[in-house]
Amino acid sequence: MKTLLRGLLAAFLFTAFAAPATQAFARDKVVYHINDAEQQALAALRNVRNQLDTVPDTDVVVVAHAKGVDFLMENYKDAATVGPLISALHARGVKFEVCEITMKQRNLKKDQFVLDADFTPSGVVEITRLQQKGYAYIKP
Repeated sequence: MKTLLRGLLAAFLFTAFAAPATQAFARDKVVYHINDAEQQALAALRNVRNQLDTVPDTDVVVVAHAKGVDFLMENYKDAATVGPLISALHARGVKFEVCEITMKQRNLKKDQFVLDADFTPSGVVEITRLQQKGYAYIKP
């Protein structure tokens, strides 16, 4: 009987205290969803910068599709404004993912994008996958 009680107490203590401790040490993970560069890109980049300034070890992925890919293109009209932010954030570990479905639909090529851009077969699938992996979803 004592052995059973000790086992139950140990299981209770492990459940009560080990799980919260594990969660307390988990890294923050965030996916930013951009589908309209004009309306969202600059605000998103500033939000990402603020997030990393507050919690530097956050894993951040910016996923762009539809009109959202424009800010990652070399010839973007506001490249002088967003370019330095993209480079600085990429240097801090932020991943920028461009939707290849969008590229195909708009007849865009990989060499039209900034060097800091990576590519994913589908932007919405990538967002879904990241959320399933525990990434918080933010749409600026």
